[in-house]
Amino acid sequence: MPARVLIINGNPKAATAKIAALGGRPYGEGYADALRFFTPELDITILDAADGGALPAGVALSDFDGAAWTGSALSAYEDKPEVARQIELARVVHAARIPCFGSCWGQQIMCQALGGEVRANPNGIEIGVAREIVRTCAGRSHPMFTRKMERFDALTVHRDEVVTLPRGARILASNGMSAIQAMDLRGAAGDFWGVQYHPEFDLHLMSVLFRRDRQVLLEQGLYENSDTIAETIADFTALNGDPADAALATKHHLGSDILDPEIRMAELGNWLKVKVLPRAMV
Repeated sequence: MPARVLIINGNPKAATAKIAALGGRPYGEGYADALRFFTPELDITILDAADGGALPAGVALSDFDGAAWTGSALSAYEDKPEVARQIELARVVHAARIPCFGSCWGQQIMCQALGGEVRANPNGIEIGVAREIVRTCAGRSHPMFTRKMERFDALTVHRDEVVTLPRGARILASNGMSAIQAMDLRGAAGDFWGVQYHPEFDLHLMSVLFRRDRQVLLEQGLYENSDTIAETIADFTALNGDPADAALATKHHLGSDILDPEIRMAELGNWLKVKVLPRAMV
């Protein structure tokens, strides 16, 4: 029997529609492709948690060997039903001791649900490439980072960040934008790996998000004008199709940690290998 993974899509329909209109795919579908890059035979179910989706009839949470939580346009500290229902789901997943991996919103909602704190990042938006992510002492020996460098870059987009971890959690990586770029939560109450960045993203989706957030990029002074944003969008799109384009890679200071999917998405492959596949064999 193939391992069964539940992908919890945290993005509401309106936000998903906006991404689709710009040429991007729903977060849940992209996440499924990223996981299947490492284990093609996975049995994957996507749950649209933000919009109150339910598991298929006859399927229980305990049927899954792992759960992966996507990004979202929501904020974990907002008083909204889309947030409240995901906080409750995070508590249920954690209490069930199902191995869980969270990207960006996935990390934030789990921490918010379990007693941590999420806030708007005072440093502003981090978008495109998160630079100089540094592994902590705990992160240097953590299996999530097998094949990753001690310092690495990662694809990202976030306006919020975890500022206080739940009890029992550890910081695994940091950078100048956010002190908690990666963390884990261990112990009898559950098992969670989280990252603030997006190992499941590719450069095409980043180009879509640059289109979506064009005005924010200008307002925060990250780009001088719309022409420079358009140039980056074109370059990222070209690199997505041809990651061997050395000139474009050099222009944007992109290395194998971004351009090689085996390394860019290593956290997901490691999670499957260490947490999900062994559980499926029991």
